[in-house]
Amino acid sequence: MNTTDLLTIGGQSFSSRLMLGTGKYRDFAVMQDALGASGTQIVTAAIRRVELKAPGHDGLLDALDLDRFQLLPNTAGCRTAEEAVRVAKLARAATGVSWLKLEVIPDPKYLLPDPIGTLKAAEILVGEGFTVLPYVQPDSVLARALEAVGCATVMPLASPIGTGKGLRTPELLGTVIDGAGVPIVVDAGLGVPSDAAQALELGADAVLVNTAIAEARDPVAMARAFALGVEAGRLGYLAGRMQQRDSASPSSPAAGVVRLPDPEVPA
Repeated sequence: MNTTDLLTIGGQSFSSRLMLGTGKYRDFAVMQDALGASGTQIVTAAIRRVELKAPGHDGLLDALDLDRFQLLPNTAGCRTAEEAVRVAKLARAATGVSWLKLEVIPDPKYLLPDPIGTLKAAEILVGEGFTVLPYVQPDSVLARALEAVGCATVMPLASPIGTGKGLRTPELLGTVIDGAGVPIVVDAGLGVPSDAAQALELGADAVLVNTAIAEARDPVAMARAFALGVEAGRLGYLAGRMQQRDSASPSSPAAGVVRLPDPEVPA
């Protein structure tokens, strides 16, 4: 990974532009191997009070090398701004970490974030000293409002959480990216490494992936594949794509080509 092209969030710089979730792995050993293969430096975990000792979550923080990774607690499961603020404070008390992936999701079927509740909670939490990374739909107006209240990033979804459908609205993501004053991290719905590459090619600064890696047949190999996809997408964006054309353009000059006589034309 190019260490001269750094991702900066909340005053901290990272060489990796791939963030990983910690849910859905079959065990902590596979999770740890996948994190290592991905090269990630930022990992997110749900820190709801009811989960701190629940099956599948007990020992999660112990399984993460927090000297190696920036922990990004999230407010998964919160339905209102008030719940998210409360859980954020519990997360900080439990972990000592002020970074927060803010999720306010009242919709149990499609798991789409609440734009009004997210903005309300973000404003409160920024005022409380949190480094807030809000998860939202790809809405450029909302993105600018979240920037204005002091969020460290904006994290628009590619498609609904856990669907693996990839970038369903690249034009809308483009409007969020265009003119953004904070890093844009595409989150949710990525299914394969080419989805990550596409997001970075569009100009997104990073991606966050969980299900696509955790539910892969070989999570460790998929984690490495996503790392390469992110790197390729970023390099492609920095290189600058060619101009698209409506008609074909030959790659070799037409002048000086040896041609046979047209058999239909008399000599």
